[in-house]
Amino acid sequence: MNPVTLYFLLLKAVLLSFSGLSSLPVVHHDLVVERKVITERQLNTAVATARLGPGPLGLYVVCAGYYAGGTAGAVAGCLAMMTPAFLIIPMLRWLGRRAENEALQRVIRAVTLASAGLLLAATVPLARDALTSPLAALIAASGFAGLVFTRIGTIWVVISAALAGLAGAAIRGVPGA
Repeated sequence: MNPVTLYFLLLKAVLLSFSGLSSLPVVHHDLVVERKVITERQLNTAVATARLGPGPLGLYVVCAGYYAGGTAGAVAGCLAMMTPAFLIIPMLRWLGRRAENEALQRVIRAVTLASAGLLLAATVPLARDALTSPLAALIAASGFAGLVFTRIGTIWVVISAALAGLAGAAIRGVPGA
């Protein structure tokens, strides 16, 4: 895929999000559904890979860029992630003067709710690809419950899920587990 086109697609996703994974529905739609340059599995792998390392949740954009366009795609993803950091300074100045404006607060709440809906919509196709066994469903449900109902850190959920997956593979006798 053309790296410039990829940059603008990923930039659109990043600019339309409020935090790391909230850009996921846009990336999914543009790269998996519309342009078919990456698969559901590649997007899942990009998200999982980014979650394993340190840094912001949105790092999966770089991985998705790599799957879509190789090294040039990864650079496009990295630049797309960095661009908003340079745009936020003038935006903060403008918003800072209007922070108490009730209409602006309502707009921000409405956009946040819409982002939550988009995240839920993107979760369904990703879950279809990832939940391929009862063990996978149990790991997903346990991770969800751990994050929602306890104060456990995300890293512990990721480590626990990885260990459960390895244990499941060892029990089934998968080589290399």
